[in-house]
Amino acid sequence: MLETLRKREDFERVRREGLRRRGHYCIVQAVPNGDPERTRVGIVAGRSIGRAVKRNRARRLLRESIRLLAGSLASGWDVVLVAQPTIIAERARMQAVKDDLQCVLKQLHLITSP
Repeated sequence: MLETLRKREDFERVRREGLRRRGHYCIVQAVPNGDPERTRVGIVAGRSIGRAVKRNRARRLLRESIRLLAGSLASGWDVVLVAQPTIIAERARMQAVKDDLQCVLKQLHLITSP
């Protein structure tokens, strides 16, 4: 079960201490959270993405992608997904974002099943 990363200090800890990999549509940052039963995910879409409508679309695409991958995601991690401007500029489709996110999560060894 995925939980939402909400506190500023949690986001800062992931940014400061975490592993980082860049994909085409997003950057994934992850750090172990010390609780083997819980995985928390936060999504960031800064102003470089565009105005509110575009930032919301980027967040929706990333949220749905991580939801689809939640069953194979390793537990015990705090993960932050940072949207990249290409997610909007290239009018990314859901499947492309999901495939890119899955590839980055595999690089970080956060996918438990093939």
